[in-house]
Amino acid sequence: MVLVPAGLMFFLGAWGIRRQDAIWRDEAVTYDMAHRSLPDLGATLLHADVVHGLYYALMHCWFAVYDAALGDTLGAVIGLRLPSVVAMTAAAAGVALLGQRLAGPRAGLCAGLTFALIPVVQQYAQEGRSYAMVCALVVWASYLLVLAAGPAPDHRPSTAPPRGGTSRSRPRRALWWGYTALLLLACLLHEFASLALPAHGAAVVLARLPRRFRRAWLAAAGTVLAVLAPIAVFSTRQSAQISWLMWPDPLQLLTFAVLAVVGVLCARVPVRSRGPIGLRALGLPLLLLPTVLLLLLSNVEPAYVDRYVLYYVVGFALVAGAAVARLLRPAGAAGQTRGRRLRRLAAVGLVLVALLPVDVHLRSPDSRVDDVTAVAQAVRQLSEPGDGLLFTPSRRRIWRATRPHDFRGLHDLALDESPVASHTLYGTERSGDEIRDRMLASRRIVVAGDPAGQPADSSDQEIAKRATLRSAFAVCRSTEVRGARVTLYVRVGGPGGGGRC
Repeated sequence: MVLVPAGLMFFLGAWGIRRQDAIWRDEAVTYDMAHRSLPDLGATLLHADVVHGLYYALMHCWFAVYDAALGDTLGAVIGLRLPSVVAMTAAAAGVALLGQRLAGPRAGLCAGLTFALIPVVQQYAQEGRSYAMVCALVVWASYLLVLAAGPAPDHRPSTAPPRGGTSRSRPRRALWWGYTALLLLACLLHEFASLALPAHGAAVVLARLPRRFRRAWLAAAGTVLAVLAPIAVFSTRQSAQISWLMWPDPLQLLTFAVLAVVGVLCARVPVRSRGPIGLRALGLPLLLLPTVLLLLLSNVEPAYVDRYVLYYVVGFALVAGAAVARLLRPAGAAGQTRGRRLRRLAAVGLVLVALLPVDVHLRSPDSRVDDVTAVAQAVRQLSEPGDGLLFTPSRRRIWRATRPHDFRGLHDLALDESPVASHTLYGTERSGDEIRDRMLASRRIVVAGDPAGQPADSSDQEIAKRATLRSAFAVCRSTEVRGARVTLYVRVGGPGGGGRC
């Protein structure tokens, strides 16, 4: 039962994993950080991205093995994404087991398959970031929570006398330690995994479990929050990193709204729960609470991106899978007719066909906000050795992280200290006046920047770049790639004449 959803998830994760070797900027950050030495990585985390520190450390260890054994054969892109494929495969297996525990084998199978077929799950299964790992850990923590709540449905009380009253307490204690460890690990990979705690708490309350169980859950949750708190407080000093966030993306909100509505409707389908914690009691809070709480937090300070609480899809998969299992039960079972079952099977088939174009799009370079590989290739095509190079804004310097050879021979006119030397993500830049002087000394400058229509940064350095290009340079050639515009500028007039186009 577990192998089918896990196998499907692994297949979908492996299908088109290269995405034509396109890498987007967040994945480029992962690649760069994972290839720094551990001392350099630790020093960088003091300035930026501490919320992803554990993930970068794990990826550093992974690449140390992968690069030596498979890097030359399979390439960096597969190495970057393979851990996420494996993590999402484990998540699909966990969803299937969780569904089986809550509502039976058919519900578990359908829940695991539903999870694997959700487009956003496939998207982050092929992304070199921590979100697939977080999702898997939340799934398995949820499974241990359900196990800790009570015996399996076919459990029969033992007639043997307990040994000192510990025969049941020891397994339960191990489950609680496991639950705490998995959820803590998820939170250390990304702080917003902590929003799974209110969902689990709601499940505990809705299940009306004994007081000792509630105390055990509170102790586990308190331990997770106590360990996470210092890191969370420290990370607030780096909140400028998400200053680009404004109101949530409408498409992400629409995706959540559709899944939430469909999930609530699916929860109305009668399903027999098989344990103390009911399927609805766990599924609906997981589906709704993390996203709703993050949206509420975003009213105070913008922080909502759907991937931060990706595990909400687990709740959807549980309630939707159980509903599908009920609606597609064999003909003759509890009023099910052959015709009704065939119509429902046809409806499920139509949904899968409708999702196919989305699945294909997710495996194309255009499915992400930019394409670091295409940017690097465009720079190589427009430039000549000795040309000047500018990134605007400066954080786009990450575009060179995965393909430094495409920038070889170019002079980064604004760079003061490299990302590694400065222990930052994007390096530090010179003053606006210094940048202007260095630009005026160049005949040709290749500029890699955001496409038209993006807001311009207001720092002195960015103002100096734009003003100098307008006053002393002319556009020679320009090309647009996914999420970027690469332009060759030539000097107009000045000592010694203009540059060669």
